Amino acid sequence: MLIAITEAGWYLIGASALFLLVFTVFLLFYYKVQIRQNNYMLKEEQMRFEYQEQLLKTQLEIQEQTLKTISQEIHDNIGQALTLAKLNLNTMLPVEDDLLEQKIINSKELVSKAITDLRDLSHSLDTDYVQEMGLQRAIEYELERIQKTGAASAVLEVDGNAYRLSKQKELILFRITQEAFTNSIKHAEPKSIRVNMNYTAEGLIMVISDDGKGMDLLEVTAPNAGVGTRNMQSRADMIGASISFNSSPGNGTSINIFLPHENNKDA
Repeated sequence: MLIAITEAGWYLIGASALFLLVFTVFLLFYYKVQIRQNNYMLKEEQMRFEYQEQLLKTQLEIQEQTLKTISQEIHDNIGQALTLAKLNLNTMLPVEDDLLEQKIINSKELVSKAITDLRDLSHSLDTDYVQEMGLQRAIEYELERIQKTGAASAVLEVDGNAYRLSKQKELILFRITQEAFTNSIKHAEPKSIRVNMNYTAEGLIMVISDDGKGMDLLEVTAPNAGVGTRNMQSRADMIGASISFNSSPGNGTSINIFLPHENNKDA
């Protein structure tokens, strides 16, 4: 049975259709605005991240240039001056005064040790030298330097099949390790420092540990705390590595770093 649609009915249908059309257009417009806004926020967040990353990179480059300048200064000036002093001591004639002769011998030994220590320090500060050695050898070299000072026994353990990373990532990981060593020797008074480098299928795992006094993590990670842990965290973020700190007073400190394989490529 056919139902006759009155003029008012057609008007109602037309109005409903127009309302649906306007509502649909509004939804599409709103959806498009939301997408545009979300894209803008994502772009803004990406720009902020890139800015922070570039800022960290610039700061690192400035620090590395400063360290390189200090390294060259040590090698070219202080090292040469000590070498000349040693040569002068070596040319001194033997004397009959046993006490004076012993003082000369002691002076020669002290100057020789100073030359060796300065050369080792110069190498550890020199960016080019560190990158030439590679991360594993650079860390081993640094541990040998700590061992020679008598500050603590130092051991490097390597598991898995070692591989090289990009120069920048190796340098940043080395500087993080140096920061950890400095903090440990300066504040923890450890008897031993140990580094484990584990090359796994997922990525590189590094554990830097000591048996020192330990620390209160809430204090060292507070906003007004020192820059040591913040520097390590910022540098790890810069290369896409994760870093965590495990410590408590009297129980030593362990720093765990993980660099996934996908972040091991040259940036």
